[in-house]
Amino acid sequence: MTMGALGVVYGDIGTSPLYALKEAAKAAAHGGTVTPEAVLGVASLILWALLLIISLKYALLILRADNRGEGGIVALLALLHARHAQAGTWRAHLLVVGLIGAALLYGDGAITPAISVLSAIEGLKVDAPSLAPAVVPITIVILVGLFMMQRQGTGFIGRIFGPVMLAWFFVLAALGIHGIIKAPAVLAALSPLYAFDFLIHQDFHVSFAILGAAFLAVTGGEAMYADMGHFGRLPIRLAWFAICLPALVLNYFGQAALLITDPGMIENPFFQLCPDVLHYGLVAFSAVATVIASQAIISGVFSLTQQSIQLGFLPRMQIRHTTSDAIGQIYVPLVNWLLAAATLGAVVSFGTSDALAGAYGIAVSLLMAITTLLAALVAIQWGYSPWLVVPVNGFFFVIDVIFFSANSIKLFEGGWFPLLLAALVAFLMLTWRAGVKLVEAARAKLRQPEEDLIETAVNKCSARLPGTAVFLASAPKGVPLALTQFVKHNHVLHERIILVTVLIEELPHIADQDRTEIIEIIPGITRVILHYGFMQNPTIYEGLTLACRQGKLPGIDLSDITYYVGRETIIPSEDIPGMWVWREGLFAFLQRNAERSAAFFGVPTKQVVEFGTELEI
Repeated sequence: MTMGALGVVYGDIGTSPLYALKEAAKAAAHGGTVTPEAVLGVASLILWALLLIISLKYALLILRADNRGEGGIVALLALLHARHAQAGTWRAHLLVVGLIGAALLYGDGAITPAISVLSAIEGLKVDAPSLAPAVVPITIVILVGLFMMQRQGTGFIGRIFGPVMLAWFFVLAALGIHGIIKAPAVLAALSPLYAFDFLIHQDFHVSFAILGAAFLAVTGGEAMYADMGHFGRLPIRLAWFAICLPALVLNYFGQAALLITDPGMIENPFFQLCPDVLHYGLVAFSAVATVIASQAIISGVFSLTQQSIQLGFLPRMQIRHTTSDAIGQIYVPLVNWLLAAATLGAVVSFGTSDALAGAYGIAVSLLMAITTLLAALVAIQWGYSPWLVVPVNGFFFVIDVIFFSANSIKLFEGGWFPLLLAALVAFLMLTWRAGVKLVEAARAKLRQPEEDLIETAVNKCSARLPGTAVFLASAPKGVPLALTQFVKHNHVLHERIILVTVLIEELPHIADQDRTEIIEIIPGITRVILHYGFMQNPTIYEGLTLACRQGKLPGIDLSDITYYVGRETIIPSEDIPGMWVWREGLFAFLQRNAERSAAFFGVPTKQVVEFGTELEI
């Protein structure tokens, strides 16, 4: 598990040495020659950012705020029960903040592959400056191949992630030691006084620029928490403290040592650490490592999308499971190609890793601040003393805000790009969530109580059809609209009626023994409630199969039943209180293009009958 964590969790932060110290040193030089004091200050700042933000905050503190082993923004929102919060309450405001945090990951997901792969391919310019025009085309080819590969699954690549990244961290450490030997005086930067003294003696705007650039060294650290459910708390901590942290510190100090001896190497100190004869091999290895880092963030975006769909924050989309034996191996076609368009657009628009560095960091720093805030509220909810939580989390929150403020000066240098992407996603999430509530309110007005169904079945049905019919119900009470329509037009009922509702719980996984809840309304009419966790794939057919196997639905032949599903057409109306009409129109567009209920919930397509209903919101 520790080996797996190396490949998936630490791919992003593991490739940060390609550009982080270089950008921080350039900010410290502010157009001139970088001085030894500036180099020591930058190295010390990066070291203590890694220790405070990643080692103390994430590895030791944030990883404690898990939801049955799962981490990430969605897990925090579930722990805080923000999903069902009443409008206007503090939990409802937390939901908005949390959804913004989730949306920031999409902005991060567009920038990470672009800056990582671009910075690796730029290593070609060290020995062959004439290849500079080829850097962007080569990067585009690699990224196109990466996004095209997603549909085939990444099982094979996933198996080699860990060993390749272990070798990568070994190379980072070896290069760092090679540099430190040439200038051991760089070890003085172990003292935090160098960072503090250097920052306070700079102009305010220069200090902020340095802080914003140094933050690039910790981007990717948020994956420790997001991927906790895949590997567990202990393997993630072990991989960080035993392998990643020592290798990263050695490499950053090696680059700093190189700049102390030769400030002219500032254009690419990472590749200059390597002996000339190995440059092209290191470029190739860097490209492989950055592809792994990119794959990790893409898989993370897919996983976040799946969780958001399950909890009702995004419309249903086609989700393909690319393998049956690997956790998180899913493919979301729409998200994949939208992410590809954003990433390739970033490469073409910005052109260099230096330019992209301005766009990178602002989304991650805001995400980290939101995570710290939500984790503090979870700790208080769990009974920890506010007198302990507020000072500890407040200390880290202040650090997050300082880094976010420092990155905010990059807003017009490219920082707007990931924030714009995040704002669009957050707006769609909030629109979808509000629209779903309006639709449910419209359904509730049309939905008959169960007493009417009993009266119809007992006294008003002219006939009972042989066989079993399954009606999908959006709510665990009342009569599904599809069943109301069926009786209205046919004046009959099947001999056996099963009303099936899927409920997504605020837990990552629900065990099989707790999956099915059976409620006998009257003989011949049964309500089945299927409970799934937000990390699980809600499949009605498998749920009913499990209920039959457990003896809860005797006498049912699942191959010989008909599934009746309601398909709703949303009509925006100015006469009904809700959202602005144009926003309701956007929701209606999303709803029309969402994955059909039958397909999303795994209902056998040859056994489905759909009933159309118009709903005004």
